[in-house]
Amino acid sequence: MAKVVNPRVEILASNGIQSIPKEYVRPQEELESIGDVFEEEMSEEGPQLPTIDLEGLDSADKQVREKCHAELIKASKEWGVMHLVKHGISDELINRVKMAGKAFFNQPVEEKEKYSNDQASGNVQGYGSKLANNASGQLEWQDYFFHCIFPEEKRDLSIWPKTPTDYIPAINEYAKQLRDLTSKILSVLSLGLGLEQERLEKEVGDMEELLLQLKINYYPKCPQPELALGVEAHTDISALTFILHNMVPGLQLFYEGKWVTAKCVPNSIIMHIGDTIEILSNGKYKSILHRGLVNKEKVRISWAVFCEPPKEKILLKPLPETISEAEPSRFPPRTFAQHVMHKLFRKSEDSGEAK
Repeated sequence: MAKVVNPRVEILASNGIQSIPKEYVRPQEELESIGDVFEEEMSEEGPQLPTIDLEGLDSADKQVREKCHAELIKASKEWGVMHLVKHGISDELINRVKMAGKAFFNQPVEEKEKYSNDQASGNVQGYGSKLANNASGQLEWQDYFFHCIFPEEKRDLSIWPKTPTDYIPAINEYAKQLRDLTSKILSVLSLGLGLEQERLEKEVGDMEELLLQLKINYYPKCPQPELALGVEAHTDISALTFILHNMVPGLQLFYEGKWVTAKCVPNSIIMHIGDTIEILSNGKYKSILHRGLVNKEKVRISWAVFCEPPKEKILLKPLPETISEAEPSRFPPRTFAQHVMHKLFRKSEDSGEAK
């Protein structure tokens, strides 16, 4: 079993502490913007992230199909994040995925520790909590379970939870269906850049190389939610990210200079455009800065699937078709692995930027 460096956040939360350890307290400049997530979710003021109905995605009716595509492209350019509804993945399957993740986290910590990862040695798959990777020793109010779920030959089923018994079948089926949806979304985003519809999928590794990585985030109740974050502000390094949650609010987006709290939309999947697509599109599609709030009343769980290109095989840079004299290249060429290191380095330098 891997050595546990920090106590699990769940253990801290269940110990009945009234104040959180100092390494979980955010810097003063961040604290000024952390409010009550339930109040913020109820508020009707300010911008709301778009909800995109995907029912017309493959419609035989050209007008219906083009309207759906146009809305998806617009949301990707203006926000880079949206609620997807009528996405073709059944409520039944999504409920199975949620039940399986919830059942895993409902087990005693000792059971979950059988799956613990060892981040220090580079083994990030499995059960874990964030280790401090910056000089301030900052930690997030979160435990998680992380593993690769697609393609099938890249998975390591030995680390998938055996309890509950539906974990493997449910996640396996969800991965296949989400991979199909990924192809459809990438196809529309390609068309939105004036490219052949297979182009972006090819640029991120095709069916064989694009990895789908699942991270189930578990945010215990927090006695001082006004001082902590479940996830610090960041942009996703992925091509696309798809998120399910247990209908407890927490996601915030930094839009037009303000933090906007995402509503909880039933039967939706939240989709983010990640850095990879932002780079390939030369910034035409947005990878939005976002973070996660916590609360003292309800446990929040989210299921994030990151669609990531191969680490070394592809050079990420703006596609030639997205560059012009008026719009020169905004991003230097980097492999995915180099982009990851660049972001870690920038963060450790405390530049205040997330990319």
